[in-house]
Amino acid sequence: MMGSRVTPRPPHARRRKGPSQWLKRPEGPFSLRACLSPGTLLVAGLMAACLFSGLSVVVITHETRAQYARLQTLEQEKNQLNTEWGRLLLEDGTWSTPARIEKIATERLDMRIPDVHDVEVIAP
Repeated sequence: MMGSRVTPRPPHARRRKGPSQWLKRPEGPFSLRACLSPGTLLVAGLMAACLFSGLSVVVITHETRAQYARLQTLEQEKNQLNTEWGRLLLEDGTWSTPARIEKIATERLDMRIPDVHDVEVIAP
């Protein structure tokens, strides 16, 4: 039997494996069964959690800075409004003094303070 000699195949000429063969026989560190081992899944899950946590920190830091800038703007606006309120209170006090009201009443409306003889007291 001379023609029945089997020659080994070179490594690059091996048959392709289907997904069912990956699950049946683990052959090395890159088989599907090795990739789905609990340790590998745990490491992958922890890496995903770290990535998610890092991105969350970045987003929250950005939001914090944006909200702090908004807070500074609102505090500045509050200070300006308080200053204007104080100025308006002073102006109101100036415009409503009794001497000024009496002066306007006598000049523009020809009003006067009644004499003692012109006042009548009505008994209750």
